[in-house]
Amino acid sequence: MRVKVANAPVSFGVFELSDAPPPLGPDEMVRALSEAGYEGIDSGPIGYLGTGSELADRLAGNGLLLAGGWVDLRYGDAGAYEAGLPALEAALDVFAAAPPAPEGFGPRPTLACSGSPERFARPGGTAPGLSASEWPGYAARVQEAADRCRARGFEPAFHHHLGTYVETPQEVERLLELTDVQLCLDTGHLLLAGGDPVTALREWSGRVGHVHIKDGDTKILAQALADGVDLRELMGRGGFAPLGEGELDLPAVVRTLGEIDYAGWVIIEQDTLPGRRTVAQNIADQAANLQKLKELGL
Repeated sequence: MRVKVANAPVSFGVFELSDAPPPLGPDEMVRALSEAGYEGIDSGPIGYLGTGSELADRLAGNGLLLAGGWVDLRYGDAGAYEAGLPALEAALDVFAAAPPAPEGFGPRPTLACSGSPERFARPGGTAPGLSASEWPGYAARVQEAADRCRARGFEPAFHHHLGTYVETPQEVERLLELTDVQLCLDTGHLLLAGGDPVTALREWSGRVGHVHIKDGDTKILAQALADGVDLRELMGRGGFAPLGEGELDLPAVVRTLGEIDYAGWVIIEQDTLPGRRTVAQNIADQAANLQKLKELGL
């Protein structure tokens, strides 16, 4: 397979910028991932790794490429979507400043949906989703965002995600029917939304343009739902486990990536909250996660 493996700030509990300092700084993170053998990193919250020459120098100095980055838009609300478009353009400006990459390994804008409070509170596809009449507008806005990325020279991928309107396998299929956007297939989010990542890779192989590999634990999800806690708390409870400690059939996923001749980025993620594990433990987890993939021949 022609793949490169990256990691992401969310694996260290960095998934938003706030007044509180992140658990580790960007220099420490990129250095740790480089030393572990990763070839790239996802941007995390735009600005965390820097912008312009600061971003380029930080990554190039550690031998890392920018694999992509999360761009959150409210596709379910036309007005909020329009208001969010400047943030999309700002993210594309950041990607444009990334170090030069081999063909096929430039940064991929990861289009994501802000979701709904109801779904965030009940992750896993159990809360109400879009109605039949809402799907065309939602999909049209996803398509427009994808076209904006392409106009800037980037090929985006849409990320299905717990707590959003594209959560279950059926919702992914509906979005694929209504748009031509490629899919960022996330094994952990699909697993916890009732899907089979191996089957999905095979059935959606023609549309999979980006892959996030993470493990998931449906027992932790079931207990979280029973306790009435939300997606954030699910992350804090370890719903996304280190590779090999959840229910993901990782050998089958790697084997299937080869069978479908996947080429592009594979990004290991282990969504967690700040402080759940120490920085040293998070660094060790991500080194171990990469080693597991290498042992499987990826």
